[in-house]
Amino acid sequence: MAITKSTEIPKIEVVKTWAIQVATDTVIKEGNTEIGRSRHRHVIYPDSDISGESSEVQAIANAAWTDTVKANYKTWKESQEV
Repeated sequence: MAITKSTEIPKIEVVKTWAIQVATDTVIKEGNTEIGRSRHRHVIYPDSDISGESSEVQAIANAAWTDTVKANYKTWKESQEV
């Protein structure tokens, strides 16, 4: 039986209006039997480059990050800088 490796995005969450948390699973299978799985999480923000994200993540980011959300995020981020 062949061993295969694939990736899945089981969860995409919008957190605190502007942060998007993405969970990506790497799945290892031997034939049809899953023999391993690992999860990686990362967070993207309105000032992140999303060109390398999946089309699903890009669609959610483009829908969630309105001009108002981007402006609020920018204001918040600037207030955190010392």
